[in-house]
Amino acid sequence: MKNIIAIDGPAGAGKSTIAKSLAQELAYLYIDTGAMYRAVAYQALQNDVDLADEAKLAQIAADVQIDMRLQDGENLIFLNGQNVTREIRLPEVSAAASPVSAVAQVREYMVPKQRELAARGRVVLDGRDIGTVVLPQADCKIYLTASLDERAERRYKELLAKGLPADLNEVRQDIDERDYRDMHRETSPLRQAEDAVYLDTTGLSIEDVLLAVRHLVEA
Repeated sequence: MKNIIAIDGPAGAGKSTIAKSLAQELAYLYIDTGAMYRAVAYQALQNDVDLADEAKLAQIAADVQIDMRLQDGENLIFLNGQNVTREIRLPEVSAAASPVSAVAQVREYMVPKQRELAARGRVVLDGRDIGTVVLPQADCKIYLTASLDERAERRYKELLAKGLPADLNEVRQDIDERDYRDMHRETSPLRQAEDAVYLDTTGLSIEDVLLAVRHLVEA
């Protein structure tokens, strides 16, 4: 795998923000793998699919077409040709994305799509199992994290900035529950790859984190 940067970590750690900024600086393609699972979750919610029905979730994952495009400096996510960039960030979709991504068959359908995009090279990917499962041979692996309180505060401010309704306590509880599910799921649980660099961003600004990541990539 050449020129592939994998950034893993828990919800709200800033993976997407850092991955997007890094990709822009390097003129690399940013592949938002988490958005792919959000898209499947959104499709399931739109069709009133029971999130406990793994067979139907797997069928959705098999059938959906997910595309990622950079337009006017913004990363847009398209689901079956529809721009769902804003919709997949709603709290109810965030809550649904974790159990959806824990379904083994859903991941089986998503991983090849992620690898296909990454095969182009010169890419940055972020998620929870990029360095451990999706692209274990990535050139650079980083495990990005922060304290629960800080991650909740970041996500809360992010939602407000986008004009979306949010409650800090609910956001914190949602992230805490997602952490547990992500770390204890049977398929591709969240964990740090043995050769990944651990980076705790608690108390650091986005600029500080980006600088640290750039140094790791250059090294």
